[in-house]
Amino acid sequence: MGGKQRDKDDEAYGKPVKYDPSFRGPIKNRSCTDVICCVLFLLFILGYIVVGIVAWLYGDPRQVLYPRNSTGAYCGMGENKDKPYLLYFNIFSCILSTNIISVAENGLQCPTPQVCVSSCPEAPWTVEKNQFSQTVGEVFYTKNRNFCLPGVPWNMMVITSLQQELCPSFLLPSAPALGRCFPWTNVTLPELPGITNDTTIAQGISGLIDSLNARDISVKIFEDFAHSWYWILVALGVALVLSLLFILLLRLVAGPLVLVLILGVLGVLAYGIYYCWEEYRVLRDRGASISQLGFTTNLSAYQSVQETWLAALIVLAVLEAILLLVLIFLRQRIRIAIALLKEASKAVGQMMSTMFYPLVTFVLLLICIAYWAMTALYLATSGQPQYVLWASNISSPGCEKVSINTSCNPMDQPVNSSCPGLMCVFQGYSSKGLVQRSLFNLQIYGVLGLFWTLNWVLALGQCVLAGAFASFYWAFHKPQDIPTFPLISAFIRTLRYHTGSLAFGALILTLVQIARVILEYIDHKLRGVQNPVARCIMCCFKCCLWCLEKFIKFLNRNAYIMIAIYGKNFCVSAKNAFTLLMRNIVRVVVLDKVTDLLLFFGKLLVVGGVGVLSFFFFSGRIQGLGRDFKSPHLNYYWLPIMTSIVGASVIASGFFSVFGMCVDTLFLCFLEDLERNDGSLDRPYYMSKSLLKILGKKNEAPPDNKKRKK
Repeated sequence: MGGKQRDKDDEAYGKPVKYDPSFRGPIKNRSCTDVICCVLFLLFILGYIVVGIVAWLYGDPRQVLYPRNSTGAYCGMGENKDKPYLLYFNIFSCILSTNIISVAENGLQCPTPQVCVSSCPEAPWTVEKNQFSQTVGEVFYTKNRNFCLPGVPWNMMVITSLQQELCPSFLLPSAPALGRCFPWTNVTLPELPGITNDTTIAQGISGLIDSLNARDISVKIFEDFAHSWYWILVALGVALVLSLLFILLLRLVAGPLVLVLILGVLGVLAYGIYYCWEEYRVLRDRGASISQLGFTTNLSAYQSVQETWLAALIVLAVLEAILLLVLIFLRQRIRIAIALLKEASKAVGQMMSTMFYPLVTFVLLLICIAYWAMTALYLATSGQPQYVLWASNISSPGCEKVSINTSCNPMDQPVNSSCPGLMCVFQGYSSKGLVQRSLFNLQIYGVLGLFWTLNWVLALGQCVLAGAFASFYWAFHKPQDIPTFPLISAFIRTLRYHTGSLAFGALILTLVQIARVILEYIDHKLRGVQNPVARCIMCCFKCCLWCLEKFIKFLNRNAYIMIAIYGKNFCVSAKNAFTLLMRNIVRVVVLDKVTDLLLFFGKLLVVGGVGVLSFFFFSGRIQGLGRDFKSPHLNYYWLPIMTSIVGASVIASGFFSVFGMCVDTLFLCFLEDLERNDGSLDRPYYMSKSLLKILGKKNEAPPDNKKRKK
């Protein structure tokens, strides 16, 4: 009965792989897989290129990169080449008429005249009453106040120019930010005509400046990078060396390192148990019980009751007991995991070119992101700007017969209109035309293209690395039997035969990720009106999609390994990988957790080491290094520190992703090796001697067996 039950279990997860005398690792005679998906992917990419061309033809990113004045001309371009900054006549109208967020969403457009200027005002100034009877030339032009709208005549009276809002009635000391002049908040505001409630105005300007004034900060940031870029490169070089050393030294210290990490986890859990017991004992003696506290939404209050620490004590004790039982009963499988880690380090050492393949992946990812960003920018600016008539006070005499909000030409400003302050202002971008009507659909197409291409590039890297590392494992005599250029061969083989399979797996993952993005968007929009039940349901949906995405990534990763070895289509490869892993589920869990723990420690070591060194160096805490190694003077010393930490994290993730892919590939090959071969003269194992020793197996074939060199 027991044998029949085992046979049924084996059939449930597929039958073990049979011995194939012609198998010598990644097969060379293969055909294209998932051709239909390959064609669809290529057609989609072709459509993606067409969308980019359409966006380039109809889009105008200058609408975002450069501000426009009231006449519709760009500041810093064309006739305004020497006037890169935009000045608002009445910056307070931006604050008082709407909130800051609305101003930013509308392209920082305000219902006030705007003019391009060569420099922002440096001192406060207000038109005095005795200047109303003077001309514009006397008050503005001769005093080097070139802030009036273009075309205002020299002999126009100042009072007339102010009534028609052709010249500003006051100037405030300003600084350029995002191509616009924004006033400072640390100056005393003069008495301004028509402006009241100075406290609210000052607060509004402060908020606008804090959120948008990045010009001075950007200059300081640029200076810091200019003074510290070579030291940042040194920090990234240290991260590179540490990552390489950590992977190469795993061949010697993998066992002791894993043991130290496991004992460290046990020690942390033991200390947690001790700390929770002490807190529980103190609160128990005081009689602090949850019955006295009752229910409260203040979660920090639960720290002062004994039941909280008792529950934490029980959880930590259970985790400690589970980990101890795992070490006792699964010690053999932990030894196998350590041996595979050593073997992976040896494989990486034999094929050092694989360590630099993440650079190829990084460049391809950068191209995909840059193409999407430029396409989205051009699409967003594909409409033509629309202008309408506007007046600050439509109830003024002479404005009754003017059609406010009707279309107008900004180049023909209504200077001599009977309505004071009447002008042609920017309203938005037109939604007419085929491209504009399809703008939303084109942007959705672009987002889908972004996710699909990114996932395809990542899948390409995984499949290429899997093919290279599989050729290492299935080489009977290492390194003699390893192909000459395993990485290049795997890259060409993957692109030639398996583009469709990679696109298939990437598409499945993309659809799940798009569903997660849509769900997050819906949750964000409805967060204010959801009841607790709806929030709970939404949280469950998001959790399920997150778990589904993790499972698909795991399944795709192992399917790509099978594709790299056998050259079969995605579905067959995913099925074979899944059944093989399910037949060895305990080994899978142990290896996965040991590898995750080790790689986490490696990333922590690299990133933490670089971060600490960067902090002590750039903050000037390391003395006596000499003049050539003295830390530079910086405005924000945390900026190169954060840059070094982020760069070190990217480098460590790239290197350790290669190592993780190597471990997963060798593990699948190891499992198949156990099922294919039995150690006999005709069917010797391909695994290393350390694995044979742990398993208590041996090869009957002599080391110089020429049969395995075919």
